[in-house]
Amino acid sequence: MKNRRDFIKTIGAAGILSASPNFLFAQQKLVDSKIWGCLLHLSFNMWEEYRVTDTQDENLKIRGYLPDLQLSEPLWNDALNKMAAAGMNMVVIDLGDAIKYKSHPEIAVNNAWSTERLRNELAKCRKLGLKPIPKMNFSTCHDTWLGEYSRMVSTQKYYDVCSDLIAEVIELFDKPRFFHLGYDEETAENQEYYKYVVVRQHDLWWHDFNFFVKEVEKNGARPWIWSDYLWHHSEEFLKKMPKSVVQSNWYYGEVFDEKETCVKSYIDLEANGYDQIPCGGYYEASKNVYYSEKSIINTVKFCGKHIAEKRLYGFLETNWRPTIEDFRIPILKSIEQIGNAKKWYDENR
Repeated sequence: MKNRRDFIKTIGAAGILSASPNFLFAQQKLVDSKIWGCLLHLSFNMWEEYRVTDTQDENLKIRGYLPDLQLSEPLWNDALNKMAAAGMNMVVIDLGDAIKYKSHPEIAVNNAWSTERLRNELAKCRKLGLKPIPKMNFSTCHDTWLGEYSRMVSTQKYYDVCSDLIAEVIELFDKPRFFHLGYDEETAENQEYYKYVVVRQHDLWWHDFNFFVKEVEKNGARPWIWSDYLWHHSEEFLKKMPKSVVQSNWYYGEVFDEKETCVKSYIDLEANGYDQIPCGGYYEASKNVYYSEKSIINTVKFCGKHIAEKRLYGFLETNWRPTIEDFRIPILKSIEQIGNAKKWYDENR
């Protein structure tokens, strides 16, 4: 709040200014100068049916389609309250098939939330000081939630359904600042254990990607994606990726070596003028064995040094676990980790 000594001349002026929408917006920008967000899952149906083997790690064994809503409401509430207590200001909600959309109720899982219930929960988030942002992953590696439409990729029916869902969700969220499209890991390698594999590439990948960007923008939100397509197609990505798309490069390690492609990508995105929300991750590898405790704080330190202030929108933490009691500890711990990173940032900026 420094540099405000000339902001208010008198008590009367303060009263007039405080009633002004422009004043309120300026105050909000001062308070929320950086995004501090966490990803929470209502839907966890992002992976195609798996060929399960004994050699797979625990990360793979919790994946695959489940027909019922996977959600502990006490954990959901505790996570939101913990975010608010940590001073966070954004929650990215992975919606998938966890909502009974009015445009396409057929994709909803059993016990999915009604749109009215979703609106109530969004109001609760806002009351806690958390801006809710929708996420629907349209990567073919993570679109099992689309049901039968995930097997109609790039057809007119697919475009129509996706357009309907994006428009409805943006309306439900009252025109949110961002809409997270996912769009990560669409490779054959990342679908190694799938029984059904779909990979768009070359011009078709870009055609469909640009379709989603236009759908989000025409409905009044800004598209946001995971940036890992850059790792394998850097020249093409930097030539064709619109600057309007907010980038979340992600890295879950703790040591930031600029020779590593996934680390260097933060620098490449900055050099080419992209707005970024860097992403760290924290999760349970197996019972009581945790990964990447320093991922998010080291992300904050590294990106704070290499990304210009005006293009560094903030930071996001992920845990990649369904919001159920089995994963209470790592989910709440991930929130604690980004809360600690925020505290460090506030003290050292």
